[in-house]
Amino acid sequence: MKIALIGADGQLGTDLRTALKGHEVVPLFWPEFDVTRAEETAGKLSLIGPDAIVNTAAFHRVDECEDRPEAAFAVNAIAVRDLARTARELDAVLVHFSTDYVFDGEKRTPYVEQDPPGPLSVYAASKLAGEHFVRAYAGRAFVIRTCGLYGKAGCREKGRHFVAAMLQAAESGRKEIRVVDDQVVTPTTTAELAARIAELLRTDAYGLYHMTAEGSCSWADFARAVFELSGRDPSIIVSVDSAALGAKARRPAYSVLENARMKETGLTPFSFWRDALAAYLKDASPPSPAR
Repeated sequence: MKIALIGADGQLGTDLRTALKGHEVVPLFWPEFDVTRAEETAGKLSLIGPDAIVNTAAFHRVDECEDRPEAAFAVNAIAVRDLARTARELDAVLVHFSTDYVFDGEKRTPYVEQDPPGPLSVYAASKLAGEHFVRAYAGRAFVIRTCGLYGKAGCREKGRHFVAAMLQAAESGRKEIRVVDDQVVTPTTTAELAARIAELLRTDAYGLYHMTAEGSCSWADFARAVFELSGRDPSIIVSVDSAALGAKARRPAYSVLENARMKETGLTPFSFWRDALAAYLKDASPPSPAR
């Protein structure tokens, strides 16, 4: 299978290149491949002639999206619409990634794919709009909602993920690190997610999927686990509520996803989040910066 991989040098794209190594992967990098340039990207994809298009591009600086809604929707929605149209014209499968933030967090049990979304922020609304465009315009597509990604590569937009930020903070000599404890999530490794995408592409079970590690924790609990499993003192992690950090964008208080459709399809289950973190910390060197 020939796969056009958009954002191939990013956090998820890096692990997808490894997971998809049995295929002919055509890596596409920003800014040479800018998804907001619809005509140009359609032309480049047409020349490639892919069997599948995997789109990892996103504007996911959540607070900045509140100040730049046009930019957020340009990348997360309008560009996705254009990619979906191009995928249909080329008869290519589209794989697109979305977020747990499409939910409002009012539930206290894991969200399944059929639960109604309720975005609280510009970022979440733009990602949900992208989902709708894929369903409306793509002929064959997988939409993947995930949560709290971290991996061996740095994130081009954010520069580093949560685990890297905690490890860096641990080395800084700070006596106190404040982390929110009123947002419950499921941190997920990009390596495991990429491996499931490789499995999914061997099927024709198109549609919406939740894909995260198993279990859940608050961000503060996750930070303590990073410290504990890397041999550091977790007592310097201080729990605070979201309001104390003054974030512009609202986040859901509970955005744990149930991998219901994935399990029905028979894909390999994800690891429990703490086990995945332990394996990551054992094997990982400090995350490399994105290209």
